[in-house]
Amino acid sequence: MDLFKQGKPKDKGDDLICRVPLTEDERRQVEKYGYVPRMSDITWRIFRIMSEFVEGFQFLSQLSKEVTILGSARTPADEKWYQEAERLGRLLAEGGFTVVTGGGPGIMEAANKGAHEAGGNSIGINIQLPREQRTNPYVNFSRGFHYFFTRKVILAASAQAYIYFPGGFGTLDELFEIVTLIQTKKSEPVPIVLVGKDYWSGLFARIEETLLKEHKTISLENLSLMTIVDSAEEAYGLIQNSTERTFF
Repeated sequence: MDLFKQGKPKDKGDDLICRVPLTEDERRQVEKYGYVPRMSDITWRIFRIMSEFVEGFQFLSQLSKEVTILGSARTPADEKWYQEAERLGRLLAEGGFTVVTGGGPGIMEAANKGAHEAGGNSIGINIQLPREQRTNPYVNFSRGFHYFFTRKVILAASAQAYIYFPGGFGTLDELFEIVTLIQTKKSEPVPIVLVGKDYWSGLFARIEETLLKEHKTISLENLSLMTIVDSAEEAYGLIQNSTERTFF
């Protein structure tokens, strides 16, 4: 089955075809009813995207001193990095920071839990996924998104620091997005802290050896944008030192 939208040509001889991947809701419509969305549906999708941006930035305008924490949704509560993320969330809340996560389980839940139990602002920027993602019970304020790219913009829009715990493709995607924005000066330089030396050191040794030295596709200062630490206390110290001139 072709699960792509196909626009109707304006004129009989016009062979213009507009193809856009279907959402999960639209995919179910096609499978159940044989319904193929029309060009007008693409227009409404654009309005939905616009509304997610508008509502997302309105949501962010209510926050201050945000620190975004990202990591795997699959990390169990008895695992070391869950406990470190929980401790970091608590330290940040006690220091007056707003803890922002993707709002789901795993590392995100841990950071929200620490902030919530410390009486701080615990924020979730959630995404609708077929598995893994749910809003964890420690989020005080949340905003849900249908599109990954609108959610990524909101997660990257205003934090004073970004913390990355061990994670999968989504975590890596979000990390390199922020590094690219800062590298190209599209975003202000802010701390990028990677927690977990065992997890991150091998990856960055390979990046240094292959990208920097062998192929020369990055420069040495690109690597200096990120700092690898091994504990919540180290991460918090870096954030506090980098922001105290602005906030304290």
